[in-house]
Amino acid sequence: MGRLSVVNFVSIDGVVQSPLGQDEDGDGGFAHGGWVVPYTDDVVEQFMRDSTVGASGMLLGRRSYEILRTAWADADESEPAVAAMNRMPKYVVSSSSEDLGWSNSHWVEGELGSAVIKLKGIVDGDLVVFGSAALVRGLARLDLVDEYRLLLFPVLLGGGKRMFDGDAALARFSLADTVVSPSGVAIHSFVRDTVT
Repeated sequence: MGRLSVVNFVSIDGVVQSPLGQDEDGDGGFAHGGWVVPYTDDVVEQFMRDSTVGASGMLLGRRSYEILRTAWADADESEPAVAAMNRMPKYVVSSSSEDLGWSNSHWVEGELGSAVIKLKGIVDGDLVVFGSAALVRGLARLDLVDEYRLLLFPVLLGGGKRMFDGDAALARFSLADTVVSPSGVAIHSFVRDTVT
């Protein structure tokens, strides 16, 4: 049985929008794209590499899928994380049905809850969600997340899309691990409690 793990960059004030570059997501006039870059160090890079290489598949919203596909589909596969992304199955949640254009990519069909439960039944290992704020909110409402791996960056952005909007189901998690990188990024791993 697979586990659903959310891996996200988060500011102190909870923003997840456009962390890696200005062109990722400018919705709402967001002007701080690339806010993680000044804090990215070897510890952050290794954590993201391990999260990617250790995944058995990715579950993504359409925008996050396009960002990753553009960056990594034709990238040099000598980097293990790039090779892993290109190899693993990628499941995309969207109302569109056009060609996905990245190897081993599949549309998620039907109602989100039943589709994710089905995926967790066929994936052996971690099904990882990178970014995908709207999808994460939907998964939280349906109480489908087994683990949150949150990289908390020491920056206030003052506005932008947040990971949660106050409409999640009650779910209890235990802190499984914390690492603080040299640049001050606190990496927290929270795993789902078996008793709620």
